[in-house]
Amino acid sequence: MANYPLPKFHFQVEWGGASIGFTEVSGLDVQTDPIEYRDGASPEYVKTKMPGMQKFSNITMKRGSFKGDNEFYTWWNTVALNTIERRNVTISLLNENHEPVIVWKVKNAWPIKVQSTDLKADGNEVAIESIELVHEGLVIQNE
Repeated sequence: MANYPLPKFHFQVEWGGASIGFTEVSGLDVQTDPIEYRDGASPEYVKTKMPGMQKFSNITMKRGSFKGDNEFYTWWNTVALNTIERRNVTISLLNENHEPVIVWKVKNAWPIKVQSTDLKADGNEVAIESIELVHEGLVIQNE
């Protein structure tokens, strides 16, 4: 049996107990900022680099627009009303048996931007809306 990289087109997103279909998810990255330090008595003429604080990118998720589906705006309105409903979000890359292979667990996410579809009179595309989330942590589990 050959060993191939995983295809990225079969995935699911779960938030607030609901499983939602998206066409695209981006921003699943983590970065550690370096701390540079050098004391004056060091015989080395370079700074020591140590791991510092972690940073997480905003996560952008896109999906088709559906009549009567206001889920993005309902969640976003909790922020506008200064109540900020934080949710844990689970993003799973699935295999051919619909089982998780890689799982991204996002902690305390909330929306900072909701974008409606663009409109084009001569277009022939599906209406796509997007939501951008900030969060307080990302754990990656390779099952």
